[in-house]
Amino acid sequence: MSGIETRPHRGIGESVLRPDGTPKVTGEFAYSSDLYLAGMIWGVTLRSPHPSAWIRSVDTGPALAVPGVLAVLTHEDVPGAKFYGLERADQPVLAVDRVRHQGEPVALVAADHPERARRAAAAIAVEYEVREPVTDPRRAAFDPHCPKVHEGGNVLRHQPVRVGLDPAEVAADVVVAGEYEVGMQDQAFLGPESGLAVPAEDGGVDLFVATQWLHVDRDQIAPCLGLPPEKVRLALAGVGGAFGAREDLSMQVHACMLALRTGRPVKMVYTREESFLGHVHRHPARMRYEHGATRDGRLLYVKAEILLDGGAYCSSSSAVVGNAASLGVGPYEVPNVRVDAYGVYTNNPPCGAMRGFGAVQACYAYESQMDRLAEACGLDPVEVRVRNAVSQGSALATGQVVDSPAPLADMLRELAALPLPPENPGGLFDLPGGAGRTTRGEGVRRGVGYGVGIKNICFSEGFDDHSTARVRVELLGGEPHVLVHTAAAEVGQGLVTVQEQIARTELGGLGLDRVTVAGADTSVGSAGSSSASRQSYVTGGAVRAACLAVRGRLEALMAGGAALAEVLERHGPVEETREYRHRPTFPMDPVTGQGDSHTQLALCVHRAVVDVDVELGLVKVVELAAVQDVGRILNRLALEGQIHGGSAQGLGLALMEEVQVRGGRVLNPSFTDYLIPTVLDMPPMRVSILENPDPHAPYGLRGAGEPPTLSSTPAVAAAVRAATGLELPRVPIRPHDIALSG
Repeated sequence: MSGIETRPHRGIGESVLRPDGTPKVTGEFAYSSDLYLAGMIWGVTLRSPHPSAWIRSVDTGPALAVPGVLAVLTHEDVPGAKFYGLERADQPVLAVDRVRHQGEPVALVAADHPERARRAAAAIAVEYEVREPVTDPRRAAFDPHCPKVHEGGNVLRHQPVRVGLDPAEVAADVVVAGEYEVGMQDQAFLGPESGLAVPAEDGGVDLFVATQWLHVDRDQIAPCLGLPPEKVRLALAGVGGAFGAREDLSMQVHACMLALRTGRPVKMVYTREESFLGHVHRHPARMRYEHGATRDGRLLYVKAEILLDGGAYCSSSSAVVGNAASLGVGPYEVPNVRVDAYGVYTNNPPCGAMRGFGAVQACYAYESQMDRLAEACGLDPVEVRVRNAVSQGSALATGQVVDSPAPLADMLRELAALPLPPENPGGLFDLPGGAGRTTRGEGVRRGVGYGVGIKNICFSEGFDDHSTARVRVELLGGEPHVLVHTAAAEVGQGLVTVQEQIARTELGGLGLDRVTVAGADTSVGSAGSSSASRQSYVTGGAVRAACLAVRGRLEALMAGGAALAEVLERHGPVEETREYRHRPTFPMDPVTGQGDSHTQLALCVHRAVVDVDVELGLVKVVELAAVQDVGRILNRLALEGQIHGGSAQGLGLALMEEVQVRGGRVLNPSFTDYLIPTVLDMPPMRVSILENPDPHAPYGLRGAGEPPTLSSTPAVAAAVRAATGLELPRVPIRPHDIALSG
């Protein structure tokens, strides 16, 4: 056809600016905490101060006596199912007869002002019979006399992986062993949990909320409200960060209950302390590893025990255990494997999804082991990794064959060849302690360390992982316009932009450059969760499929030479809806761990350079360098942001981020005491992005958001070890770990 553009404007491969970028920088973007509706009232949750206790009585009378209070609800007021959960319905909407963690919701209050609601909640009299909490995950897992957090027992999943011989039968020249710990990391999003529930005339409810998966929220909320799913309608409100913590419900059911009870719109916004107590965290881990190898550093076996503390409720712990087990030896060829991964219940804070999802914890341990192996064999840390690196055609520990490009050895060589930063810091602000000016260079030593990570992309183990997209072309103001509608949650990763780029790529040849991405809601089919680095893959695939279907219809209508606008004027809008599924995955065998459990795997490698004041225990990360294979670059600007952001979270886990829990209680539920990297902590980065297309994925892309979080943590830790000579088996590494050991 004449007049067809050969190259779409602002399509795939171009650095297109995000439509939400400028309003977020200027403060004009509307987050869920900014929601307002005339006549709305405020909801507040009363939470348990105890990590474990029986509830003997709840007296709501004092709260109802507070002026301005419109409702006070307990578990007796839950209209439908009293329990919900992502994988198991083990979590109560409101505590029934006991509490299993500090901060567990016990009662709800709605009032005409948030302070009145808080005052009323504080007036509720709850009589607790406090019990000794179960806080040691090893005792919870292996001590038969340990009290049960749930009736079914404390082990929520044990996933073995068995390949080849038992390590005891393998004659290894070199054996290295270690015990490692990873602390509880918080997602530390800046926008607290919040939303607005509006009762509807049909007896249902409309919920505007910051979440990661609208449809799974709806499917948990509706049974608790005693409503059919079609009467629970969700729309995505502005999300102020997520990183996994918004996969679980927080205030969703509570706000809806209060709205339906009062007949008024109800807004709920968590305080920062409440946010720390009210969402899941990264699982803390205790791990035991043993590696056996030949004298020249080639792996013969890996034996590992990975113990993940799931806290009081399951959340997504079962899937996290599967990831930790299947990726527990890393991207290395190992003929003999014995891995046992456990997820356990305790009375510690609930843990669930966080960027990296089980692979982060395992990566820290197996990479620490690879450094020990290099030292024991007298090898360079890069060389020992190159000698054992997987490549296309390699079999993972689960027996799954890597059937797309995996140039790990080349990535490592490229990383090692990148120039190192200059030895002499430019000024006092570049020394450990930074703006605190606590050192003038005395006792400062430099270290260099490496980290390698492998992360599954999309959902695994047989999950029906799909997304739905609706694409409509119509005349608006006399001009052809494209409307893309999915339920995919934009949580800051730039997904709206990618959807626009795909539409322009597939429809730009027809002259369609005006593209709008509709707000995500449940009036269109599920797009799955904005997690597992999956949305560009799965929702991108759905948008592409819908665009191609629309294009096919439009080309048929234009076959006689008619112009696009003329066709739309005559035939009206053209609309198509498509679902996209990646190739199937399969559950891990419960005994051997074998199976093609993942659809795609992604690799990232890091080098960290640090300066350490060994007397004060202060660490300055001088530089991070990363090489990552992304299959195909969709938007370089957004991609680099993901790599930088993931690296920053990995740096935080290595050096500063930890939810401090003692006796089941959180000691630092604020950004005053829970430290995250700032612009002064994040160093310059060298980033090399490789494009080796995956033939199974849309556009050949490879999910990119999570892998940098894996490898940055062990790289920083390895660099600190190199500078200090200390073992440092735990992250985050604290100043006293260095100063008191040196």
